[in-house]
Amino acid sequence: MTELNDDMFQAVDCKTLSTGTMVRPNVTYFQDAWRRLKKNPVAMVSLFFLVILIIMVVVGPYIRGYDFISISSKDKNLAPSYKYWFGTDNLGRDLFSRVWYASRVSIMVAITCTIIQIVVGSIYGAVMAYFGGWIDEILMRIIEVINSVPSLLVTILLMMVFGNGVFALLMAISVTSWCGTARQMRGQILQLRESEYVLAAELIGTSPIRIIVKHLIPNTIGVLILNITSSIPEYIFTEAGLSFLGIGIQVPNTSLGVLISMGQQSMEFYPHQLFFPSLILCLTVLAFNLLGDGLRDALDPKLRD
Repeated sequence: MTELNDDMFQAVDCKTLSTGTMVRPNVTYFQDAWRRLKKNPVAMVSLFFLVILIIMVVVGPYIRGYDFISISSKDKNLAPSYKYWFGTDNLGRDLFSRVWYASRVSIMVAITCTIIQIVVGSIYGAVMAYFGGWIDEILMRIIEVINSVPSLLVTILLMMVFGNGVFALLMAISVTSWCGTARQMRGQILQLRESEYVLAAELIGTSPIRIIVKHLIPNTIGVLILNITSSIPEYIFTEAGLSFLGIGIQVPNTSLGVLISMGQQSMEFYPHQLFFPSLILCLTVLAFNLLGDGLRDALDPKLRD
């Protein structure tokens, strides 16, 4: 049998001290998560696509130099060409510029709703878990009452009251969306409430609000990141669905749902008006979902090596 010796092995990710001792460098939780995420090619391709998408929703409407609002009757329903990359719509407007502008609106709605969900849900769930007792009971009953009413019904009623604008859509979607995050945060913080650093903060007289904001919520950041990556595509699809059905954003405002609804009316003769908005919507939702799957694996402490 061959005898093993030190020369047959190679130290990886280690540094040697002056004493000859090899020490592996300290790696934080998020550094290790990023390292593992980079090993996931599907998640990295999705992340790259989303970066390109964010750039395009900012500069895309202005790349071709065409006005995506003004009507041009002589250019109605043109097929994709060198001049109009995605063709034109039934009013002669450049579809390439309009798709990216509509994507901007849809993503802004999704990000705003996600921020509201995370902020309200985190604080609400943290208050329930930290104080417990009758406060927890009352706040949980409120969540149960809200969840007992179908969210789509609440959204439709609020859109009927406030109209079909962007602000009304934000209110209608966000009014119930935070409940799931609140319940999830409650479970996470119930586990953290008895931690030593929380008890130490209480002993030195730290206020409950500061303990919640400075100690408890930051230690659930992994869960919140997963919530963000899963909520954004859900809101994009919800906005598109509501606008397509005529409940959400409506003309003269625009979004991916509005473009898909308009394209559906003329898809038999001009399929490009439906194809390109639908393609961007599907790719965006798919990229967020695939990135979320990669982040779930990367942030899982059980998989840390």
